[in-house]
Amino acid sequence: MTLASALDDFLGYLAVERGSPSNTRNSYEHDLRRYVAALRSQGVTSPDEVSRQVVEGYVVSLSEAGFAASSIDRAVSALKSFHRFMVADQITDVLPTADLPAPKAPVHLPDVISREQAAALLSDKNFSVALQPNQDEGSRRYKLRLACALRDHAMLEVLYGCGLRASELCGLDRQSIRLEEETLRVFGKGSKERVVPIMGAAARALSNYLVDGRPVLAGLHSGDAVFLSVRSTRITRQALFAIVEEAGERVGIPARVDEEGKRHGLHPHTLRHSFATHLLEGGAGIRVVQELLGHACISTTQIYTHVDRTHIREVYLEAHPRAHMREEK
Repeated sequence: MTLASALDDFLGYLAVERGSPSNTRNSYEHDLRRYVAALRSQGVTSPDEVSRQVVEGYVVSLSEAGFAASSIDRAVSALKSFHRFMVADQITDVLPTADLPAPKAPVHLPDVISREQAAALLSDKNFSVALQPNQDEGSRRYKLRLACALRDHAMLEVLYGCGLRASELCGLDRQSIRLEEETLRVFGKGSKERVVPIMGAAARALSNYLVDGRPVLAGLHSGDAVFLSVRSTRITRQALFAIVEEAGERVGIPARVDEEGKRHGLHPHTLRHSFATHLLEGGAGIRVVQELLGHACISTTQIYTHVDRTHIREVYLEAHPRAHMREEK
């Protein structure tokens, strides 16, 4: 079997047996097809022909090509998974990636917004600006704009109030909502299910949308998706990103493109980060936040304990009995 054929089997394994999210599968496929093509250019097409030297040379070539450490780390992770799969599936006995080191990506603290920014972002006024003044409130266009405003408000409230990922929000179905029980049933990475609470402003905004917004957007063939486009289809991640970014711009969180061409602005994951940070600042335990976020490992959650050093200092000064005492002379 060739490396290319083994890769097709591996991608099928990720989709069917492991149930990996589409984003993960796409990333693995992108990295591994580049890897297989690079090895093919060197005349290496069989899994048995891949040596440790070949693999290390490939990793070095990524660095020399200017790939970021995080991208190389992701590629090495894909290589390891691919070669482990080939050994486990008895395609080959060769495991050239055993203990293969990778450059560690620098730890980037997640972007968060302040409580004040969150209040402005989620204010009714931020979404009412989408409605044109002096427009006939009985017109189809007005009703659609109002429905979209209710939808957008609900999406941002749920992102910030429940800590959902973008894919989790877009994937919500009506049967997953239990507003009377104040819960949402969410399917996260690897199709892992978790139940998160939905209360207060998030529950109210979602209820308003379901009653007054979704029926306008639903049309005749909307299916079970909670959040819909004006075409009655499930809202896409791309549309969600645009909606969140635009809402951020309206309250002074600008979108920009840096020198490397990377776009910056308010992002759905920023609201997830802010959800976790503000919970910890409010006294929630890290284990609780881990469960709410659906993190498999608590080390992933611990990054939020480093986000706001100012808050930690303020809590220390308030709580410790000797924090304000100066050195005795």
